[in-house]
Amino acid sequence: MSLANSSDNATAYEDIRFELSDGIATITLNRPDQMNSFSGKMGEELGHAYRRCDRDDAVRAVILTGAGRAFCAGADMTMGADTFASQDASDFSASPVSPPAWEVRKPIIAALNGHAVGLGLTLALQCDMRIVADEGKYGVLQVRRGMMPDAHCHWTLPRLIGTERAASLLLTGRKVQGPEAVSLGLALRSVPGAEVVETAREIARDIAENTAPLSVAITKKLLWQSSALDAGQVEHAETELHHHLMGKPDAIEGPMAFLERRKPEWKLTVSGDWPQWPFPEEGGEE
Repeated sequence: MSLANSSDNATAYEDIRFELSDGIATITLNRPDQMNSFSGKMGEELGHAYRRCDRDDAVRAVILTGAGRAFCAGADMTMGADTFASQDASDFSASPVSPPAWEVRKPIIAALNGHAVGLGLTLALQCDMRIVADEGKYGVLQVRRGMMPDAHCHWTLPRLIGTERAASLLLTGRKVQGPEAVSLGLALRSVPGAEVVETAREIARDIAENTAPLSVAITKKLLWQSSALDAGQVEHAETELHHHLMGKPDAIEGPMAFLERRKPEWKLTVSGDWPQWPFPEEGGEE
């Protein structure tokens, strides 16, 4: 039985919700009374949900959003002075969701339906695309809380917007609203909050209905890996991966469906047809 459709696992979550329909998995951060502030359980459950999306071929695209009026208010600071208390070095990671979204072999679209600050935003930066709310407030505020940015954002944010613009956010801890987030390159689109999830769903639906799953998964992985490669290494990887796809059923089906003006019926799967990767793969599947 596919884990993503298994009822015993579908009901196990407490701080998130998981739904799968028409190839689109929707993961909802689900602590609305606390503006979806991050908890250890939320991190564990989100990592589990990411792993099930990665390995279930029924999942073609993923939407990450929040319940209620916020996406995620960051760290839960109800513990006051103990919010950022010392942690056991063997247990603590500044990136508390494993795997990060970029390691999931399905596109993940963050639908930031409301405010996303601190860890709430840095987790969204790990996704492939972000749709934000016009009226939402977005910022990496940790330097205003006596801490520092987290969740790999010293790597993800400069990739998106460049070092200087990243510095303007990380070193000041200032907040921006949706339209400025788009102008900075922080988000793909800014729309009224009520339209954020549906806008993300339109993109996810296009992926689920029109793209080859293995082609998308390979492209996503190489895209994220490319910043650590030089041009020659990228050419090598593209060539090796072309050889893996050329002549296979999907490379035949794609052109034929186009010529016959019909929707393609893809045969290759991410779980069953994943290539030997041209470079060492980080992490690993559970």
